[in-house]
Amino acid sequence: MSINSQFTILLVEDSPSELEIMKTYLNENGYKIITANSGKEALEKARLTMPDAIVTDVIMPGMSGFELCRSIKRNPATQQIPIIICSSKNQEIDKYWGIKQGADIYITKPYTREQLLGAIESIAIIN
Repeated sequence: MSINSQFTILLVEDSPSELEIMKTYLNENGYKIITANSGKEALEKARLTMPDAIVTDVIMPGMSGFELCRSIKRNPATQQIPIIICSSKNQEIDKYWGIKQGADIYITKPYTREQLLGAIESIAIIN
């Protein structure tokens, strides 16, 4: 499937190595990538750039991915942005809480590239 290269993803990850791996893989698959190292930075970038989707970790300093989801979904200007949580928090309660906070998809780490790409493609098709 060919995805429009204008589909922009905001990647939110506080681990530089994990962020680089995700960014490289998604760039190779034709996506435009914006990055943020914290929930607070991501919230600002989301408001300024209005990405087509957000992929976020949960465990980050300052604002967690759960808090980021809640803030994005409560703001009328950004509430339509789909959010994928990609986290090592893998208990059923974590997944439940992530969806309850506004995430559209919850992927647990470790994940495969295909899982990540499939989740993004499902959002790209919907939008």
